[in-house]
Amino acid sequence: MIRGKALALPILQGGMGVGISLDRLAGAVAACGGMGTISTALCGFQEPDFARDPKAADLRALARQVKHAKALAKGAGLVAVNAMVATTRYADSVRTALRAGADAVVCGAGLPRDLPGIAAEVPESDAALAPIVSSGRAAALICKLWDKHYHRVPDFVVLEGPLAGGHLGFSREDALEAQAGRPKPLSDLLHEVLTALVPFKEKYQHDIPVFVAGGVKDGAEMRRYMKEGAAGAQFATRFIATEECDASDGYKQALLNAKQEDITIVQSPVGMPGRALRSPLIQRAEAGTQPRPDRCIKCLVPCDFKTTPYCISKALVAARNGDWENGLFFCGANAGAVERLSTVREQMDQIMKEWRAAQ
Repeated sequence: MIRGKALALPILQGGMGVGISLDRLAGAVAACGGMGTISTALCGFQEPDFARDPKAADLRALARQVKHAKALAKGAGLVAVNAMVATTRYADSVRTALRAGADAVVCGAGLPRDLPGIAAEVPESDAALAPIVSSGRAAALICKLWDKHYHRVPDFVVLEGPLAGGHLGFSREDALEAQAGRPKPLSDLLHEVLTALVPFKEKYQHDIPVFVAGGVKDGAEMRRYMKEGAAGAQFATRFIATEECDASDGYKQALLNAKQEDITIVQSPVGMPGRALRSPLIQRAEAGTQPRPDRCIKCLVPCDFKTTPYCISKALVAARNGDWENGLFFCGANAGAVERLSTVREQMDQIMKEWRAAQ
């Protein structure tokens, strides 16, 4: 149970922007009994007025996508949104998603210190609120802040390890160590987080489920982490190569073509390290030959238009559209294991089959 709502399967689908996990993917995962997640990051980039008014386009598209994903789910699972704290439309996106009926809000790329306060502005919503953390220290800090200022604690926590795709909550050194095959063990991080949550679970007299993410290969590994105290696992990259994923066929094919050696650590304009395919864009950025961006839509708080090596929004949109030359293709450390196109139902059934076999 998550804030009184049942999750039939212990599977979360990670939020992937820009345009990778929208209503079709999130709705399909929720229809199978898991938690499907819409990424709010530039989710309206296909709207006709996006270039002129990106904020209005994003918020309008987000409301429509949440409602459509819930319709696709037919009450079987939960529909969440992933709102990056680092985006300039973070608070507006949370409010919009809640008004549209999102079941949960998951926040990363920064500490969502004020998330309960933002959610309180939409009193008709009783959505679950969850931070993405990478350590017990971060989990404890969020709990202390929410307890002190809002008299509540997270409804669940997503623990993202150093083998995750996209932006990472680790130093570049830790990310490179993980890429070299020496990651901080997810089991150790899980123990840290579970220990950090104990006093808050005792104070509020309810559980705070922890879902592990980042490098969880399959249902067998999910089962192992659940034996160690996790409530389940979050998967992301494996859902890209599904028919329902909102990415283009070009993005899916780039993932299917990828070998393990094609995955690298990049330095994102957001200011965090990230994991992605080593596309020509990344190679040009590393060589210092990537042309500087010519415009800025001010989508990220920490991004400095004057110094950023490339526009991350433009690069993510290019990737979503299958532009291998100019795209930033985020992926997890196990992306090389994704070898065929499938469906969300097949992926969910496979994870649970592996989970049951591991008991």
